[in-house]
Amino acid sequence: MSLDQRFAEAMGQLLGPDFPTDIALAVSGGGDSMAMLTLAHNWAHRWGVRIWVVTVDHGLRHESAEEAAVVARECAALGHPHATLRWHWDGQGNKLDAARRARLDLIDRWRGDIGHVLMAHTRDDLAETFLMRLRRGSGVEGLSAMRAKRRVAVGQRPAIADEDCTGARPPSTGARQPGFSVLRPCLDMSRDALRHYLRVLKGTWVDDPSNDDPSYDRARIRQLLTVLEGEGMDKDSLAATARRLRDERQALMMRAAQVWQEIGQDHPDGSLSFAPDWHGQVETATQRRLLSAALQYVSAADYGPRADALEALRDRLVSGGTGTLHGCEAAIVKGRLTIFREYAAVQAKISEAGKDTLWDNKWLVSLPGSKGLTIRALGEDGWRQVRDKPQGAPAHRVGLALPAVWEGDDLIVCDLLGVGPGGTTAFSPQGQSGFDFKAFLLSH
Repeated sequence: MSLDQRFAEAMGQLLGPDFPTDIALAVSGGGDSMAMLTLAHNWAHRWGVRIWVVTVDHGLRHESAEEAAVVARECAALGHPHATLRWHWDGQGNKLDAARRARLDLIDRWRGDIGHVLMAHTRDDLAETFLMRLRRGSGVEGLSAMRAKRRVAVGQRPAIADEDCTGARPPSTGARQPGFSVLRPCLDMSRDALRHYLRVLKGTWVDDPSNDDPSYDRARIRQLLTVLEGEGMDKDSLAATARRLRDERQALMMRAAQVWQEIGQDHPDGSLSFAPDWHGQVETATQRRLLSAALQYVSAADYGPRADALEALRDRLVSGGTGTLHGCEAAIVKGRLTIFREYAAVQAKISEAGKDTLWDNKWLVSLPGSKGLTIRALGEDGWRQVRDKPQGAPAHRVGLALPAVWEGDDLIVCDLLGVGPGGTTAFSPQGQSGFDFKAFLLSH
């Protein structure tokens, strides 16, 4: 089967049967993404889908601006709109991790109403990621293959500034949804096959010198793969192992979801609670899985906590203690172990109130015509302003991190404490309304 046919089948599985009118492609200029651009060009022409191409210039290498220009020229030749987005690192945290997060943030601020963004991860990426995570001591969770489709929500941010965007912008007609889906239609294709496809079509691409720079983890892993291939551990077998572990992971998550049905409870304030003897008849691996997923769900983070920190917290909790991790607190509330958002993690999160503002990546606040109002955590100031707490109100420690709308120092709206007109705030973890913890367990 040709790569064009395989690509069309992958797109049908990821998007069909009703394709959107517009999709975006993240194209860096490397061989994988330029091959995906060509495949998508042929597919979109047949199915009548409009393509918008975006290149993120992280500015970390001198060559990056020219690589973006290469993509722009190819898009012009193919007849597709293209934009280059520029990122300016503030020097904080891990540079590569910050660049990865910034990439998603910039694309989200550029994409307009588009809800699907294609990325060119390949079978080789599966094998390389497997080895990198194996070196870190990851379990099934980390070693499982990345999914061909995943939901991304990076919070409500203003549209990208003109000085950071050169080129075309997708339309914004008011149909935009919080968050977007990353699609990986080339995940079962090899890097060599994609480059061969480009060579046959006399396509162009740019080789990133960092791919051969031993100061980067992934470059060293690629070199190690050539050694392992001589011992029968080639990229295909490693990728196949990662895919099998993904299936095993799904089975384990189904077990965790079954246990959750028996011992867990979702709460309107976004917290999760466990029955008093939640760990008594539950195997250790499932305890870890439930706690990790709960922390990721309550914090609305892209990833769960690190294994060693998670294990330390589990030890404390099963011994009757409490703790904080991943921007959450774990404590006994009303007789049940409860995972709730830590106030310190949201204290500095302030957004302008408006229509469909996603606050803390999980609360969709809608206040049209709200000029001059801001959204921030309730905190002690807001808690004191609510004199008559409604029956069933969240406990004090839980309530401090609730979303609230303010006019200066005055509390105007806090749905969960009965303040304001009501109906303004919906729990929407990572921009997905009606998404409960069981559904999260089964999808992650």
